[in-house]
Amino acid sequence: QLSETESILHRKCREIPHAENILEINGVGENILAGIVAGMGDIDRFDDVKEIQKLSGMGLVACSSGKHKGETKISHRGRKRLRYWLFQAAKSAVSHAEEFKKIHAYYTTRAENPLKKMQSLIVIACKILRIIYTILKTGTKYNPEKMLKDIKLRAVSAAA
Repeated sequence: QLSETESILHRKCREIPHAENILEINGVGENILAGIVAGMGDIDRFDDVKEIQKLSGMGLVACSSGKHKGETKISHRGRKRLRYWLFQAAKSAVSHAEEFKKIHAYYTTRAENPLKKMQSLIVIACKILRIIYTILKTGTKYNPEKMLKDIKLRAVSAAA
């Protein structure tokens, strides 16, 4: 039953418009794509990717009160399963795609404001969400070189 359900899921995943462009991202497979698209719903109801980011609970909130300046964290208000699939996509992309490995290494080792591993994965999950949103809205192909150029990687470009 499980294999039959997965084969139906994979067939339905291929019916998503521009799914083949999204599947070009190393580490984002049909299961992850199906989970993300199922969590988002129809892409046309969103005007901006920040709306989906907020829907997933990955919107940033400041934990401060009065004179107290706290940290900025993700809100966790939103769809837990969508947040789960985006995080899985980030972990998988960092382990399989060279361009996401570079971004993760940059975020965790930069001189100014280095991120912890989990923070870096959340930032990469948001980046993957923006990539998927753009591909679904415009139908463009995934281009890892363009993605790396869009991010200002000072340490990575100097090391490469």
